Amino acid sequence: MTESEQTGLVRHFSRTVTGRLGVLQDRYLGRDRPFGEARLLWEAGEDGRDVRVLRERLGLDSGYLSRMLRALTAEGLVTVEPAEHDRRVRTVRLTAAGRAERAALDERSDALAGSLLRPLNPAQRSRLVAAMGEVDRLLTAATVTLDAVDPDHPHARHCLRSYYAELAAVLATGFDPGRSLLPDAAPLRPPRGLFLVARLHGEPVGCAGLKLPPGAPAEIKRMWVSPQVRGLGLGRRFLTELEERAAAHGRELLRLDTSAELAAAGGLYRSYGFEEVPAFNDEPYAHHWFEKRIGPTAGR
Repeated sequence: MTESEQTGLVRHFSRTVTGRLGVLQDRYLGRDRPFGEARLLWEAGEDGRDVRVLRERLGLDSGYLSRMLRALTAEGLVTVEPAEHDRRVRTVRLTAAGRAERAALDERSDALAGSLLRPLNPAQRSRLVAAMGEVDRLLTAATVTLDAVDPDHPHARHCLRSYYAELAAVLATGFDPGRSLLPDAAPLRPPRGLFLVARLHGEPVGCAGLKLPPGAPAEIKRMWVSPQVRGLGLGRRFLTELEERAAAHGRELLRLDTSAELAAAGGLYRSYGFEEVPAFNDEPYAHHWFEKRIGPTAGR
């Protein structure tokens, strides 16, 4: 199937879904508000949410989100107030009327879901639900962004702390970054490295670093994917991005090492084209070392 044909099918799917779910109507689910405002009420949740988080989760620009919040505030459905911990942060909370409206929307959403399934026989229902689950996973994967940040960025520090904690729990010897060959992430700062953070709805869900020592092969370090997004292909996406960046820096060899206890990681590296080689460093937590030819010389 060509890219043009794929694009056409995606557009047709979008038209089918939006029409069937009624999101094109001014009164979504028969209520006195459009889909955007209804979704905003749902995303605010029972405990409230910061405006920044809502903007990231819904993918809205500040102006449009502000207009919707003003409309909902005028109806007495939400309040927007400075957060106690930082008055620069504004938090959206549902009022009693807002919670009642959200409950009504939930009830009608359940009825709509039922109307989608009811005309189908049991086998068709199972197929539709399974297909929806797959679409949801793939769209979530497409929503994840990869950004180069300073290793000292709060999102980078969050990912590294999570990575270290997971290694400490998984490795039989525990894990102390101070004993490793990379006790801190400073070498992953340009120009001798880079650090990528994966974000989903603005929140960090993974990281990967690349060392670019002068006159030596590039090396992948500190790659971690949050359990909440595993299975979405993010590990392979990190490898692809880092390979491209290493090649752009003129490197023809990409290296990494891993522990024997991280079997899934080793399987990923092998499936991606890395070949196991003799140890090229004395990393105390490594049991396997891998290399891959990249750039113009790859495959020669």
